[in-house]
Order: sequence, then C-alpha cells, then structure tokens
Amino acid sequence: MSGIFGSTLTFSQEEGEDVRLVVFGDDKYARYETLDGYSVVYDPDRGTYCYARTDGAGGTRRFVSTGTPVSVPPPEGLRRHLREGQLYRREVFQDRMMKGVPDEDRAEIDPDALFTRGPVKGLLPGTALTEGEVQGLTILVDFPSKQTEVTEDDVSALLNSPHFTANGNHCSVKEFFRTMSTGRLVFSNTVVGPFRMSRPRLAYSLDEHEGELVPEALQAAADAGVDFSRFDSLGRGVVDSVCIMYAGNTVFKGDLWPHNSRFPAQIGGVRTDFYTVTSMGERASDLSIGTFCHESGHLLCRWPDLYDYGTLEREGDDFTSAGLGTYCAMSSGNNLGDGFLPSAVSVYLRRLVGWTEDVDISVPGAYEARQGEYDKALVYQNPDRPDVEYYLVENRSKLGFDTALTSSGLAVYHCDIQGSNEFQQGTLVRHYQCALLQADGHMDLEHNQNDGDGGDLYGPTAGTAVSHSSRPPSLWWDGSESGLTLSNVGAPGEVITFRTGEQGVAGTKITGRSAPNEAIPEGVGGLTDAISLVGAGTVRDLTVSIDIEHGHIGDLRVVLLAPSGRRAVIHNRTGGATKNLRLTLTSDPPSLLAPLVGDAVAGAWKLKITDAAQPVAGTLLSWEITLHTGT
Repeated sequence: MSGIFGSTLTFSQEEGEDVRLVVFGDDKYARYETLDGYSVVYDPDRGTYCYARTDGAGGTRRFVSTGTPVSVPPPEGLRRHLREGQLYRREVFQDRMMKGVPDEDRAEIDPDALFTRGPVKGLLPGTALTEGEVQGLTILVDFPSKQTEVTEDDVSALLNSPHFTANGNHCSVKEFFRTMSTGRLVFSNTVVGPFRMSRPRLAYSLDEHEGELVPEALQAAADAGVDFSRFDSLGRGVVDSVCIMYAGNTVFKGDLWPHNSRFPAQIGGVRTDFYTVTSMGERASDLSIGTFCHESGHLLCRWPDLYDYGTLEREGDDFTSAGLGTYCAMSSGNNLGDGFLPSAVSVYLRRLVGWTEDVDISVPGAYEARQGEYDKALVYQNPDRPDVEYYLVENRSKLGFDTALTSSGLAVYHCDIQGSNEFQQGTLVRHYQCALLQADGHMDLEHNQNDGDGGDLYGPTAGTAVSHSSRPPSLWWDGSESGLTLSNVGAPGEVITFRTGEQGVAGTKITGRSAPNEAIPEGVGGLTDAISLVGAGTVRDLTVSIDIEHGHIGDLRVVLLAPSGRRAVIHNRTGGATKNLRLTLTSDPPSLLAPLVGDAVAGAWKLKITDAAQPVAGTLLSWEITLHTGT
C-alpha cells in the first residue's frame, strides 16, 4: 500500500470541475479535507464532494454528507478537521487488512498485528515468492470515459526490459528485483489488455462500488482467453501474481488507490490469490517503476510497510511519523525521483527473506561496507534475543539505487521483528520494527519533520561515531548497553571502512586553548575561532571557559560547535549593559552544554560570537575547552 499524509491532490467529480483536496491515509483508511481544513466526503446522490459532518457518538461516529458542495462556503458553525471515531476507523482498517490474509492464517492472526507489523517473523501472512522464476500476469484496463495511449509493449518494457531507462527510470521492475535479490528472484510479467471496464473510472473510487474493479478485470482477462494456469510457477494451483494497471493518473481513493490485497477466484484449474493495483498514467512517459516495485514487494516478498499509518490511532493518538522514510522502497523511498529513481530495499527486509549472508561485526576489528553489495548483511545480534533484536550496518552512499537519497554515508539500523513502525516512541514496548539511527541526533523521522535529510547517515569520523554514550546511543530497546561501538568511519563512496569495538581509554583528559585576542566584527558574520582536538572516543563530560572583553554583553550571542556540527548556545544576549563576559560552564546537568555530550572528540571545536549592535566593539581574548572521554 502507499500512504499519503498531507499531500494535496486533484479529484474528479460527476458534476462540476475537479477539486483539490488534502489527503491523509492509505488504501485501508483515508480522510480528505479542503485546502482550508474542512473534512469532506463524496456524495454520490449529488455527484460532488460535500462538506462532512459526523453522525453518532464517541468512538463509533462517522462522516455523513452535509449536502453542501465544497464549491461554496461551508455550513455555518461547521468545525474544521473533524475525525471519525477511533473504533469505527479501526473496524474499517482491520476489515480491509484481513481481506489480505489467507483463510488458513486468519485464526492465528491478531488484526492489531497487521498495523505495519510483520506478524510472521517480521513478514506479512501468506506464501512469500522470493526465489526462482516467477511469471506474473499484468492486466491493463481502461474505462468508457478514460482510454489510454499506453500500449502493452510500453508496459512490458517497464516491467521486463533488461536495459529499461525510458523517462529517466533507473531500470525495469524485473531488474529491480533481480538486483535486490542478487539474482535469486527473477520476476517477469506477461501483459494483456487493455480491457474496457463497465463503469466510468470515477465509479471505482466510490464506496458503493468498493471491490468491483478486481473481479471485473479478472473476468475480462478470462473472457479474452488468458490462460491463468501459466502463472503458477510452483504448481500449487495458485496464480503467483496478478497486477492490474488502470488508465490515467493515480486516484488516491477506493479501488483505485495503489494497493496490494487478496482476491481468491477460481479460474479454470487455478485460483487467484494476491494482487496489486496501480495506475499507468496518461501516456507512456508517465510510466515509472516506484509504486509497482513497492506493491510487488508486498505481493511477492510479503514485506510490511516501514512507515507509520498514524491516523488509524493504533497508538491512541493521530501522530504520524515517517518510519524509515526514503531509506527503503517499502517506506517512502519508492517515491524518490517521482517514482523513476526509487531507493533500494533496506538490508533489514532483504535479510528477512533470505537474500543476504550474515557478516558478524560483534568481533572488534576493521570492516568494509560496500555500496550495492545486496547479498551481505553486517549484523550485531542481541545475545538475549537472537534473530529478534539486532543492529544492521549498510553503505547508503549516493550511488546506484540510492542516487536520489538526501543523505550519503553509513546507515545504522536498530531492528526488532516484534516491533512496528507505527510506534515512534522508542521505548521497550513501543518501538519501530526498523529504526534508522540518525547521525545528527534530531530524530526527524520519528518526529515526522521530514522523510530524510543530509544529517541522517554517518560520514567521516576520526573518533567514535556510535556507542552507548553517543547521541543517538546504541542501546537495546530495554535501555541496556548493546556493546555496539563504531569508530573511524570512512567517507561515503563505493566502500566505507569502519571499526567495531571500543577505541581509546575511557576517562582520558583532553584540553585545548586559544588566545586570538581578536576583535569581534559587528553584524551577522561575527567571529569564529577554532580549537582542534586529537583523541579517540566520545565526550563524557565537558568544561568551557571564555574571556570576552565587551562593553555591553547583552549584545552578544556565543555558540559552541562540535566537530559534527552539533551546537550549544552558551550565551544569548543576556546581561544587558554588563561589561565583559567571563564565563565557565560544565556539562553537569542541567547544562547548556548537554547537547554536546556523547559527540566525537576529534576535530575542530568552534566558538562563534556575533554582536547584534553597533558601535560597541568587543574582543575575544581567549577560550579553553577541557573534556574527558567516554568509549
């Protein structure tokens, strides 16, 4: 499934012009708002989107149409950002999720476990097809009011060509899975159609016609003489893969929302099982591999989504986090480059389906992480929870499938097959299934600030980059020390070198001093002075002393920057007309220096001073930094 959380999209109506709505959710449950925040529903009696009100009470309340089209002002007194009840939403979601669970597995599956959690050792229920040659059936469909210029040959090239780069696509779908599996899985598709559906395209997005698109497409293919038994590679009497692609751009509503589910139908001597639905765009130049690969990852490999549904309130709130963001094609990485340049599938999911060989990095020493070496997993296991909780290290430099990532360097993942990317809290019982340790310590993915930024991956680090005292630390989910320590990390590229095991001696005292006796320029740029420290390990505690001669210290702002770029504001225009800033700070809590504890020791520590006023001049006489190392 593909999640949309806060994007503005265009929707058609039977009556009136297209409307722009803000979308929150996925194919299992979604809500829609006007640009100014009013909840809406499609009213089939009027053929338009109308403002919504809620009917019922408490957890069972649901949306009904007010009868007022969104083309006019909302009814008086209507409140913005209405929500349907939690119990109702959960019921809708669970019902649609359970449709994707094979009958033989339903008795053993807790519906709650399907919220971005892989209940079968990290994977979704159902037979995973991860090795050998799998021949899928792709059925093209169009509509009475919506035909397509896209041909069978166009789609076949997208899905099967060994050298497909049209429209800027990185490769074909077949080559994507061949590369991710290092040749273990060869996924080809036979393309048939397009077949004309019986209803206008809009009808298949409406609740009253929910579930009609797939059986109608299957019947159209059967009526055209398609031999479904050709697509049973394992001789199970079950069709391996059915993919339905519809004419026009993606509609994020109803049966047309890109999704993976299950529809068992007996056709000749075989039955269908898992299927996907995606769009093929208006013309051949719209064809992109990203969404098709994402949905096929569910269908073939039974990979779960690694993002947070949020609005379904599994956590008791409406908070949506980014999950693994753009760092996996099964999170939001399938959308990179508008779907033409999807990111790789993370090593976590590749390992779950047996596409990798483990390299144990618990033994202290030097290691290499090679970009694009998709059959290797650098693993650090939790001995108390083997094969359940562990760390993985991967080279995610901006090369190959990772060209469009926002960050480049060494990725460190904290994995737990019993977790869920619905849980951003990071506690013992509520944590991600696969969490990226973001090198800048900001936890932007958990806080839903972005889907990834330039500070997420580990770049060149002379000292210790990751340890029990770094920020973020390498702890187990119960808060205990894991023992994973990474140091001497190399630069991004085809090969990133690093070391595991403790480096340096804990408690070593390191001191640096600078006495520039330099004037502080007035204005934005200010003065920056640096002290270079040499040593291994991370900062356990820190003391900074500064001596600034100035006639009005309320004009001064002083910031200390660690070599990583992390910063601590140690004076911010306080003190009014007091003369001269002579200050000594320690990192003992509570402290302004607390953000720098756990940072790597080695490198240039910088003091930046800005003077907001004129014409009072000042001078940095000297400053000193003293620290003790951790591991």
